[in-house]
Amino acid sequence: MLYLLPIVAALIGWITNFIAVKMLFHPREPRKIFFFTFQGVFPKRQAALAHKLGDIVSTELISVNDISSKIKEFASSDDVLNDVGKRIEATIRDKLVSNFPMLSMFLSDEMVEKVTSLFKIELKEFLEETSENFGEKLKKELNVKKMVYERVANFSSQKLEEILNQLMEKEFRYIELIGAIIGFLIGCFQIAIVNFTQ
Repeated sequence: MLYLLPIVAALIGWITNFIAVKMLFHPREPRKIFFFTFQGVFPKRQAALAHKLGDIVSTELISVNDISSKIKEFASSDDVLNDVGKRIEATIRDKLVSNFPMLSMFLSDEMVEKVTSLFKIELKEFLEETSENFGEKLKKELNVKKMVYERVANFSSQKLEEILNQLMEKEFRYIELIGAIIGFLIGCFQIAIVNFTQ
C-alpha cells in the first residue's frame, strides 16, 4: 500500500495544477464565498492586460512612424510610377483615341511617351506631397495603443480564454504534467524516508 504513494501524489500534483490552470480563467464573474471574493486571474486583470498589450504593440511591434514612412516610400517608388505610367499610356492609346479619333493623327509614339513622362513627373510630386500629408494625418489620428486596448478590453471572458488557450495550450499541459512529476517524486521521497527510518 505504501508503494502506491507516488501514484497518489502524482495524481494530486496533476489535479492541483489542473485546477490552478482552470482558475486562471474561472470563475469568469466574481464569486463571493464567506468573506472572500474569487475571480479568475485573466478576467479580473483583463483591463490591465489590455492596457499592457496596447503599450507593447504601439511601442515594440507597430510604429505609426514606420507605417507612415513605408507609405511615403511606396507611393513614390519606381514600381508604382512605372505601373501608373503604363496605365496612363494605355489610357491615351486606347480610351483617348477611341473617344477622339482625330487625335490619332497627332499622337505619335514619341508624343505618347512625352505626355506619359510628363504625367509621371507631375504625379510623382503629387504622390510625394499627398503621402506626406497622409502620413502626418495618420500620426495624429491612428492611435494603435487605444485600438488594441479597446479590442482586448471588450473581449468576452470566453473569447479571452479561447485566445489564450490557443496561444498557450502546450504550456498549460506542461504545467499540469510538471505537477504530476513533482508529486510522483515527492511520493518516492516519502517512501525513501519511511524505509530509511524503519
